[in-house]
Amino acid sequence: MLRSGVGEATEVGGNEMKRIYIFTGKGGVGKSSVAAAHALKSAEEGKKTLLVSTDMAHNLCDVFEVKLGKEIENVRPNLDLYEIDPQYVMEQEYAEIFHYLGSLLGSGEDVNLQDLGMIPGTEELFSLLRIAALYEGGTYDRIIVDCAPTGETLSLLKFPELLSWYMEKLFPIGKVGVRVLSPMSKKLFEVEMPNKNAMNDVEKIYLKLIGLQDLLRNREVTSIRIVATPAKMVVEETKRNYMYVNLYDFNVDGLYINRILPADVGNDFFDQWIVLQREYVQSLKETFSALPITEIPWYDEELRGVENIRRIVDDALTGKDVFTARVITERERFEAVEGGYRLMVSLPGADKSCVDLYQASADIVIKAGNFKRNIPLPNTLKSYVITGAKFEEGCLEVTFGKEA
Repeated sequence: MLRSGVGEATEVGGNEMKRIYIFTGKGGVGKSSVAAAHALKSAEEGKKTLLVSTDMAHNLCDVFEVKLGKEIENVRPNLDLYEIDPQYVMEQEYAEIFHYLGSLLGSGEDVNLQDLGMIPGTEELFSLLRIAALYEGGTYDRIIVDCAPTGETLSLLKFPELLSWYMEKLFPIGKVGVRVLSPMSKKLFEVEMPNKNAMNDVEKIYLKLIGLQDLLRNREVTSIRIVATPAKMVVEETKRNYMYVNLYDFNVDGLYINRILPADVGNDFFDQWIVLQREYVQSLKETFSALPITEIPWYDEELRGVENIRRIVDDALTGKDVFTARVITERERFEAVEGGYRLMVSLPGADKSCVDLYQASADIVIKAGNFKRNIPLPNTLKSYVITGAKFEEGCLEVTFGKEA
């Protein structure tokens, strides 16, 4: 039975496995500092570690007080930093398709996409492709990813599946279109069709997307970790974030409650604030009882520089193995039942009134709040239809049967 995010976690890996840790959360909660503390601890354990920023407003250079360029920089023994510039990655590794898109958008003129701006979504795509390539290269024991705020992180994580879904639908047609239209395209339509090299790049990206999805959803490789602060708006967004991440079948295996005021702060101004923080900390603990929870104190100065980042390590990350991977929710799955099949999807914290689904051709479309996901039906179920659905204890169960 698919767990709904409540219950005992299963450990799936130890320190010897090469792993990816993705830190997300609402803007301003201290993701960069928490991710940096993990990177520092990892490096000091002797693990070759890469700390990556996918936020277009990079600040790793500020956190570590170093100057960074477009390539990976070593800043300490076993610790490298990398602020990804997705456009630079695209130009360096996918030059043919970059040139084709420039020609297409420029109506045949030699146009640089730097002048046109990045196509929506490509930042996410090429950032993730670069991270996957670094993981597959095997240089690093641990890759720690400092993500943009929640909404952008969700876009980052769901984009490979979304794009591969479209490419799977359109790519075979594209191949035919290139073969048939290419000889006449310039003359009749004044459109530059992609050459063979560009199509090879497109196909290469498509194949990489499939591998990228598997990598991000592999519980033995990738962990999603949420950073929050004890404040009302942050608590509510953190709950939604957790539900959305599960919708797209990623495994969250840690929650970090940052900037907790000490009880003995000694200032009447903070008394009510401390009381409210206790309530919000308790709310987070109750909601995320299945997750390992780490509390990080509030500091009276900005956390910049290695020595300040080490304060988080000493105060919150010492004495426990923060790099152990745990499976909190099992993967979504189809399974045979009497009279048909059923699909189980974990949506912890979801409001039943905000969950909807429908069948669209060979896909099941699930909507939860402001996000929706298309789940392709296996070939076995192509002749089946939805016969029922229920949502209980954070788990959506959809049943399928043969059409009458």
